[in-house]
Amino acid sequence: MSLLPRTAEEFSSAEYWERFFKKRGEKAFEWYGDYNKLCGVLHKYIKVQDKVLVVGCGNSELSEQMYDVGYKHLTNIDISETVVTHMNQRNAERRPGLTFQQVDATQTPYEEASFKAALDKGTLDAMASEEEGALARNMLTEVGRVLSVGGRYVCVTLAQESVIKLAVELFVELGWAVRLHCLQEETGKEEDSFALPVFVLVCTKFRQPMPTPILEMCLGEDGAPTRLTKVAELLSTVREHQAYSVLKKRLRTSTDATSNLSLTLCHANTGLPRYTLTVQDCPPGAKVPRSNQFAIFIVPQGSETAWLYSSSEGRRQLAASANFRRLVVVAMHRNQEYTDMQGVQSELSPMVMDLAPPGMPANQQVPFLSVGGDLGWREEVSRGVSELSGEYCVENVKGEDGELYRRLVFLSNAALVQSESRLVALNTASGHKKKNKKKVKPTAAPATSSTSLSVDSGFLCCAHHEVMVAGLTMLGVGTPQNKDVPVSVLLVGLGGGGLPQFLRDFVPNVFVEVVELDPVVMQVAKEWFGFRPDDRLTVTVGDGLKRICALEKEGGQLFDVIMFDVDNKDSSVGMSCPPAAFVESPILQKVCSLLTPRGVFLLNLVCRDSVLRKSVLERVSAVFPTILSRKIEGEVNEVLLCSRGEKETTDPARILPSLSEAGKSLQSALSSNRTGSNSSPHIDIAELLKDLKVA
Repeated sequence: MSLLPRTAEEFSSAEYWERFFKKRGEKAFEWYGDYNKLCGVLHKYIKVQDKVLVVGCGNSELSEQMYDVGYKHLTNIDISETVVTHMNQRNAERRPGLTFQQVDATQTPYEEASFKAALDKGTLDAMASEEEGALARNMLTEVGRVLSVGGRYVCVTLAQESVIKLAVELFVELGWAVRLHCLQEETGKEEDSFALPVFVLVCTKFRQPMPTPILEMCLGEDGAPTRLTKVAELLSTVREHQAYSVLKKRLRTSTDATSNLSLTLCHANTGLPRYTLTVQDCPPGAKVPRSNQFAIFIVPQGSETAWLYSSSEGRRQLAASANFRRLVVVAMHRNQEYTDMQGVQSELSPMVMDLAPPGMPANQQVPFLSVGGDLGWREEVSRGVSELSGEYCVENVKGEDGELYRRLVFLSNAALVQSESRLVALNTASGHKKKNKKKVKPTAAPATSSTSLSVDSGFLCCAHHEVMVAGLTMLGVGTPQNKDVPVSVLLVGLGGGGLPQFLRDFVPNVFVEVVELDPVVMQVAKEWFGFRPDDRLTVTVGDGLKRICALEKEGGQLFDVIMFDVDNKDSSVGMSCPPAAFVESPILQKVCSLLTPRGVFLLNLVCRDSVLRKSVLERVSAVFPTILSRKIEGEVNEVLLCSRGEKETTDPARILPSLSEAGKSLQSALSSNRTGSNSSPHIDIAELLKDLKVA
């Protein structure tokens, strides 16, 4: 029997809770907990000498258990005559002072301020579904009437969102203080064990209503209260606890190698994300040693976006390599400080067992794994906001290869590196490293400061940029017959400027026009990525589509190469590069018309939707007779190399072998040109051409 929602959003669904209350049947009050589970929080807010009204007591044993430990001033009420008669008979001899009365909780006969506490175990939950919440409101209003100043309404609840919202908003309006405890659920051993946590709502009456709402959340019966400012924040926190409980339920009862369950742990004081944990199970039938049940893998700072850690396939490969039944992959967040591996382990250890696989002994040691035993290194050097792309940061990171890199990341999609360049010391830009250079400590800044670092323009970090450069072989760049022939390039999408600078610095006789929509991106490229426009490398700030349309309308100017390397801000589409409008047939036809007879169109395509990818290829092939494709290993990216030549002159069977020879000429030309650069081109054209396919 499944009563658990599949997503956190379902906790807001009235339909879910309706199914829940129908299915829970006679076991309802068992799930709210008995005295042993509740005694800690009950004793905290209800004193033994307090006069207590128990609302909707039913046949629960809670009042009897409280009476037995010293609570002698309990008045139990229930609307059911049968229940009241039964409970009075059951306690007549053993508990003569424990009384049960048939009373409607919405209209009690008691005087105002006659009780110090009101105790409710599940009654609010049951009443809230009646008459659109009117009964529950009447009951809470009546509770407020009979409680004295300083009195508390203590409600044990499963925290259905509509129920908590109703109660909290009512008491906030009355000027009461509201505190909610989330009690830790017991770990179930069976498939049907209950997973949702029990909450205890404590509302305190003041003589004068509080002008500013007091809303607090506590984890456990003794957890320190966290102050919240809005009811919506409290409801959101409740949903998070419920969703985490469901996650733990799934993890402790099953394994699933295809699942990508993840959760984010936030800093207790700031509320900012600190760790993201992703669970990866080994597939059924995998031969895993009995001792290798469970491990935690710490991703080095700055490596979170690497394919091995950020993709499902990569994490499966990582788990298979580690050879543990369950591996939890932990990524650290920006703007957070981490001391060392021991400090991270100490932070994560208290909750590690919540994520353990089914059947793992509670006392088994859980190893923490990492690359080289360190946390990596990251330094934020700039942060700003673009009106078009949102908040961004520029950061220096140490790669797993020990080299330093500079990255531009838009925080709306922090898992994606927008631009990346390798850094070198100013006097080593030619590619020769300092001798006796000390190794970078894992959590300390490099020996070379940020101010003495420069971008290595000869190193292209993005593999698809390398393929685009290799695509120039289709023009015969560097071959004897094309010596001194100018090459004109139109590139849509600047990023950090690494690709256009490489073209300007190493491709003979090249002239590059870059079109960049976001002026902030160009400013960042200049300030942090060493981008230097000149008469051979110009930038047009504006919409790439409009620029293409304007060029076609003006006529006259043609390009040997047109490159699209522009990302899609619309994450709802299965294509993250380029935006869909860039591959519509009218635009593709305009691109073709802007190419010289020998011209090529190079497209960076990132499309996870196979149907959409097929549609894009059909549209491109309708305009360009020959399309070669080069997939990027470990990435979704592929580069399409499209020729506008006639089919008989661009037959794939002829062009693929010929490109190999042209690649040698391009490699030689790149190495010998080095116009205005102190660096050397780090690129292997022959290797890049090997995996070209006909699309």
